[in-house]
Amino acid sequence: MIERLKDILFFSDQHPMIFTGLDFWIFFLVVFSGFALLNKKVTLRNFYLMAVSWFFYYKTSGFFLILLVLTSVSSYGAAYLIHQIDDKLQRKVLLGFSVVFQLFILAYFKYAYFFADTLNSLLGTNISVLNHIAMFANSVVNEQVFTVEKILLPVGISFFTFQTITYITDVYREKLEPVESFFDYSFYVSFFPQLVAGPIVRASEFIPQIFNKSNITKYEFGTALFMILKGLFKKIFIGDYLAVNFIDRVFNNPLSFTGFENLSALFAYSLQVYVDFSGYTDIAIGVSLLMGFKLHPNFQSPYKAQSVADFWRRWHISLSRFLKDYLYIPLGGNQHGQIRTNVNLMITMLLGGLWHGASWNFVIWGALNGAALLIYKNWKKISPYEKIKTAPVIVWKIAFTFTFITFTRVFFRAPDLQIVQDFFTQLFGNFGWEVIPKFFITFKYVWLVIILGFVTHWLPESLKNKWKDNFIESPFVIQVLISVLVIFIIYQSISSELQPFIYFQF
Repeated sequence: MIERLKDILFFSDQHPMIFTGLDFWIFFLVVFSGFALLNKKVTLRNFYLMAVSWFFYYKTSGFFLILLVLTSVSSYGAAYLIHQIDDKLQRKVLLGFSVVFQLFILAYFKYAYFFADTLNSLLGTNISVLNHIAMFANSVVNEQVFTVEKILLPVGISFFTFQTITYITDVYREKLEPVESFFDYSFYVSFFPQLVAGPIVRASEFIPQIFNKSNITKYEFGTALFMILKGLFKKIFIGDYLAVNFIDRVFNNPLSFTGFENLSALFAYSLQVYVDFSGYTDIAIGVSLLMGFKLHPNFQSPYKAQSVADFWRRWHISLSRFLKDYLYIPLGGNQHGQIRTNVNLMITMLLGGLWHGASWNFVIWGALNGAALLIYKNWKKISPYEKIKTAPVIVWKIAFTFTFITFTRVFFRAPDLQIVQDFFTQLFGNFGWEVIPKFFITFKYVWLVIILGFVTHWLPESLKNKWKDNFIESPFVIQVLISVLVIFIIYQSISSELQPFIYFQF
């Protein structure tokens, strides 16, 4: 009993709290009960949701909760000072300092090893990385509580750092009044449904909601339940099944599989990364809506995109919007000639790639997407197919775009360039045509899940919206029965431990 209580109350790096685990849904049931009691008392409700969000982050990341609080305090104070100052230069200097401070924290935890390894390679130095924050903490308590040999990456640091930057910047741009209460502001930064893997929520879009009483309609309740079920199905039934039974095996050792198997795993990964990330945001949107808070969709059928530019309007929408409004446009956007526009676009995509991870693989991935955007921008001016809307042309555009995006994902999925090299070695040197018939038999269930995933993705939106509306409009008893059936099917598909969400590492 005592051990079980410890599991509930204390962080375990072996069993962090995730959306797909039973402990999260027990946690949410308790949280929702408290929320229902406090909903009409907005100030108390916000403090309560901030407190449970802090507990949730502690359960996912342990003592990195201190970092979340520090980030909240510093950005809250910076925005308050910016609002109080009238001098334009002072406001700009304070904005620059506060944004750099937020990015420094992100860079320290996420990119210290990357920068050190890069400098060592270029300069022949031998710079080693130590966790100076852990050293300081140990000196304060006079004990070796924290390890100093390694810097661990806090879950979700990229997401909540970008949210604090939107708040500071929007206050500077006078799009938003600073929040009076620190607890209200911290509730925005740490709101638990989207805290660790997004979507990136803009302060100007979310903060006004926190001062309203939540009134959930029958339609919103049905929508929330539908989104949660859809997210769980995508993540567990499709994504986790493909990862455990096929994708991870191949990418752990590409040389043990033929080129065809490597290529199949890459296309399967393209599906996995979509259902994994969009599944998380579906659940986040649903859980938030149950409490009356509306988050913007983060995906819009990205594999229906007819160009790379169209893809980035549909994929990880909150990040694309952030990079455009807080990086591309401040760099000058398209206001300073063609060459400057192209440079700004490439810088944006390179930094967008680096945001995803501290390795040259992600930089290359960002560069490939940036180059594709530049090529498409010029190609569409002369393309004879750009304005043609016939079915064969549309299918060709979608297939071409999807194939290119999938090709770039080898850099996204592979842990290092050696795995990338192994992948291409097999693809071009040992394709293995002879194993294809046996492969389809051996991995028949994997292929059925792949087909299910892509077919449901490419179905017309009108049909999918009809399914959604039918579920929402059905009686509550029917919704419960469908939910029980779907959840039973989902959890029957689990063949190993629950897999963490891919974007937790970003």
